[in-house]
Amino acid sequence: MPPKPRTGKAATTKARPTRKAKYRVGVIASGRIAREHGRGWSECEHTQIVALGDIHPGSLKAYGEDFGVPPAKRYLDYREMLDKENLDIVSVCSWDPQHAEMTIAACARQPKLVLCEKPMAASVGEAEQMIIAAQRNNVKLAIGHQRRFYSAWEEARRLLLDGAIGQPRRLWSTVLQGMLNWGTHCIDFQRYVQGDPQAEWVMGQVERKTDHYIFGHRVEDRCSGIIGFPNGVEGVIENELGTWGGINCSIYGAEGMMEINDNSLKYMTSKKAGWQVFEPTEKTRVGYGDAFVRQAYAICEWLEGKIEDYRGEAKHGRAALEIMMGVYESARMRERVKLPLQTRANPLDVAVESGQWPVERPGRWDERSFLVRGEDMTWVK
Repeated sequence: MPPKPRTGKAATTKARPTRKAKYRVGVIASGRIAREHGRGWSECEHTQIVALGDIHPGSLKAYGEDFGVPPAKRYLDYREMLDKENLDIVSVCSWDPQHAEMTIAACARQPKLVLCEKPMAASVGEAEQMIIAAQRNNVKLAIGHQRRFYSAWEEARRLLLDGAIGQPRRLWSTVLQGMLNWGTHCIDFQRYVQGDPQAEWVMGQVERKTDHYIFGHRVEDRCSGIIGFPNGVEGVIENELGTWGGINCSIYGAEGMMEINDNSLKYMTSKKAGWQVFEPTEKTRVGYGDAFVRQAYAICEWLEGKIEDYRGEAKHGRAALEIMMGVYESARMRERVKLPLQTRANPLDVAVESGQWPVERPGRWDERSFLVRGEDMTWVK
């Protein structure tokens, strides 16, 4: 089991290279999210980062020094790392359009598990190919929706499934910075808190007037979607339609309501007046960085057969992606779209490239270009 979550000053990212770990981990890409994965692996007593792959020498060097990866184990070609290092676990931490390619390449080398950062892919077709590659190579595939380990998310799920606010009727989330970016966490939460039901249909609307990208792939300027869950429950997702966002959800039930904002939770019930605020104990409190550590421990338990259903399994990442693609497809087809989705390409790409949604204000811009090192404006070639 993972150690008790820390409070106070954040722990150093320095790894413990002399520790003998059970699972050898290789990390692909060495940016911000790779450092969060690195924290998870280095603070889990069963795993150790032994190799790193990244095309940028400076980033490779800095990450290797911080996490105790020797120079000889730092690769400019991630496929060379996969071929030489006999890895047990591979973390794919690249930009979204590279997730499928790198995950499939990792699965082909047959490690025990691949952990791919969210969103799972840039289309349902890519997600399916990743799952097929994992299955045919007997590799477990996980997606980095690590917020499923938040203490507030776990409590919200427990309360909702226990009937604390009665039959849920509507879940509402508002985000900024792209549906496939922050929106993927909100949609994943809407599924997680209900016990991961399969959505039945999606109705969406999309605005895209500028040539807007994020992490190297097209995104909308604004969008909204209604998600039809079983038992008449509806989910709502909005992007860039207001002035506030984040990882949030308002849940309305027949006998109360909940408000979740990242890792905080308050709720009202018919049995008690006023807001009740969830306050985890020091033992159960899980913050952002600790969620990556919890994720690492749970992955090890999944590998060892101690848990049968891992909460971040690829099927959940695919389900969240399918809903987001469903919003685009509904707007493209101008109809309510039934799930499972039959269009495997990214409907936003199809609509733009076919001229159905022309760019009216030309000039490609990537919302996360500030993360790129050197002279390039995107990592995606």
